[in-house]
Amino acid sequence: MCALPLQTALPAAREATRTFLGALSPAGRVVVFCHFDADGLSAGALFGRALPRLGFRDVRVVPSGRGESAFSDRARVRLAALNPAALVVTDLGVNGRGVLPDVPTLYVDHHQPGGTPTGNATVVSGYGWDPIPASAWLAHDLLSPLADLDDLGWIGAVGTISDLGDGAPWEALPAIKKRYTAKWLKEAVALVNAARRASAFDIDTPLGLLLTAGGPKDLATDDEHGADRLRAYRAEVNAELAIARRSAPKFSATGPYALLRLHSGAQIHPLIAQQWRGRLPGHAVIAANTGYLPGTVAFSVRTARADLNLPRVLQGIDVGDTDGSYGHGHDQASGGHLPPPAFNRLLDALGFDAGVRV
Repeated sequence: MCALPLQTALPAAREATRTFLGALSPAGRVVVFCHFDADGLSAGALFGRALPRLGFRDVRVVPSGRGESAFSDRARVRLAALNPAALVVTDLGVNGRGVLPDVPTLYVDHHQPGGTPTGNATVVSGYGWDPIPASAWLAHDLLSPLADLDDLGWIGAVGTISDLGDGAPWEALPAIKKRYTAKWLKEAVALVNAARRASAFDIDTPLGLLLTAGGPKDLATDDEHGADRLRAYRAEVNAELAIARRSAPKFSATGPYALLRLHSGAQIHPLIAQQWRGRLPGHAVIAANTGYLPGTVAFSVRTARADLNLPRVLQGIDVGDTDGSYGHGHDQASGGHLPPPAFNRLLDALGFDAGVRV
């Protein structure tokens, strides 16, 4: 697939967003359904703060739940109970099943799509663009022609730095860093992410701060609204990481795969997989955590190999009938949640010996 330059793709994406929002009644309830990581929460907060500036009077930002797929029955029931007139689904992927097919829905995403949603859906996906934007970056660039977001650029930066790093190729990022300083932006990224990684899975605190704070320093120092809790979560996660780093990888007998087995109530498996990705550049590293969700293996896969498309690899393996969600994400970053028998079938297919089963 030939990548489309971002600046070529963006005008049509902005027009699609304008058309979608312009067709909605300002009085109708708009539910913004977002992923719970820093990029997803930042994208959700941008819509949550920008839509009222466009005249929408009932906007609710709802993060996804722990281990929850946006396209699961559990998510559909939870969202339907809010009686939305429209949905904005961001940083949660795009799937042929859709979320609530009868509700007008705008998808704003940057992951490898899993299909085209049915029903009244508008899809803005940056997956095939060059560069591929983070969801918060994309949300900011879609909304900035419609509303004055001069005071909200830092939220886009928090999500972008979280997903793509301090050197992300977003043209707005240098000016935002100069205005708010890289120090406070990085601190905000770390604290927002700590909340979803800690065992408490307290997403309300960072989301509330993103929806109200005047900048990253405000977010990081506002103890009255929970910044002190975020610092405590970070300390907990660091302690869990120190233990997990002692784990040694096991290697597949037939393919370029390495497995690290973890047991932690904190969401440390993505961090461990990312750290070992640099140590094992010739492998796809699987960090499998049996302590994060009861009766479930939560796992993250990371690779530095450009010739491995991880969603394609994972989705090509028959793990049997399961309600688990896995095999989505980015070409070099994927994972999911599976029952132990299904995860062991995955290990079988990837060539791991029986001694490494969970």
